[in-house]
Amino acid sequence: MWPYSRSRLHFGRKKTSSSSTCLSGKEVVGTRNYFDKLPIDVLVAILQKVGTIDILLNVQLVCLLWCNICKDPVIWRSIDIHNIGKLCNLPDFLVTADDLPYDVHKMTQVAIDRSCGQLININLEYMGNDHILKYITDRKNKLKRLRFVWSFITDEGLSEAAKKMSSIEELHIIFGDIKHVSLETVGLNCPGLKSLTFKKLCLFTKTEYKEESDDEISLTRYEEDYDYDDGNDPNFVALSISRTMPQLQHLNLIGNGMTNEGLQAILDSCPRLESLDLRKCFRVDLRADLVLGKRCSSIKEFYHPDDSTDPKDDDFQSYDEADFDFPDNEDWRWTAFFGVYKCYGSGAKAVCGVSLARELDYELAHPFLSKSFVNGRHWIAPLDA
Repeated sequence: MWPYSRSRLHFGRKKTSSSSTCLSGKEVVGTRNYFDKLPIDVLVAILQKVGTIDILLNVQLVCLLWCNICKDPVIWRSIDIHNIGKLCNLPDFLVTADDLPYDVHKMTQVAIDRSCGQLININLEYMGNDHILKYITDRKNKLKRLRFVWSFITDEGLSEAAKKMSSIEELHIIFGDIKHVSLETVGLNCPGLKSLTFKKLCLFTKTEYKEESDDEISLTRYEEDYDYDDGNDPNFVALSISRTMPQLQHLNLIGNGMTNEGLQAILDSCPRLESLDLRKCFRVDLRADLVLGKRCSSIKEFYHPDDSTDPKDDDFQSYDEADFDFPDNEDWRWTAFFGVYKCYGSGAKAVCGVSLARELDYELAHPFLSKSFVNGRHWIAPLDA
């Protein structure tokens, strides 16, 4: 049903199948509408799969029955805002407020209002801010699941919201600027939290060399969180979880910088863990602590730091030196490279003409196109991006 156009707001019609029969020499055309014959609860379940934006822009305009269903608070118990880039034919991470033909935040508020306090699940991808969180909590919704991906929600916003959403059972934070401080506030105010996802984007691979003997050198490779500014202690997040979230049953910390110490604290404090995902947590060394490794292996669903991530998983991408075709010059290999991506204009020839310039494709350029690569979410306003 993508892309949307403004004209479709006025011309949404349902497709129907028709059959014709002959009666007394006259042709009679009968229309069969299969959807209208479905039980209302089944129809509601189907329409919820469409997504919030599509419901507001298309589904509710199809017919009177569907319009009435779309006003029922039941259908808004779950709000899913995703694929906003398809509104303007751009990748989600490149979309700015000026690109969108609609105000997605206002649409989200409309959906929250229609829930009439029955909202229990909300997913916000590449949008969302502190105001939206406050809008939810001010309406006394009994929220159970909150998920946001690359949102503009801050530590202050999440901390304030946590004080009013003690009913939350699942919190999924995929990238963004949330730190351990607000996670601890969530844990203190949400005693029923059972599932936590806190993914960080790992971008740079570092290699540490250690000379074991004259003939042996050991190499330790780990990926460093490019936006790691929680301080000098890599276990801040893990320790915050261990202090305040003892009821956790599912924990996903892909890309976290914690060490064995942080993992030990989590296992000691969260005895009910049924699933634990430590992929890309390269500072965790289970070979150095066999007892700790055995405890992890006893968890029903455990992902080792060295387990590969699903390449189809858009929630996580990692990049290291192997992703780039470096020349054999070792000094250059371990310092930097000069890349260009879709340069045009009067100065493009000068840039692209540099002998060391490497023309990047979309996959290689992707991690550098986000505002977060320059910590932009701290100093670039959403409307300026």
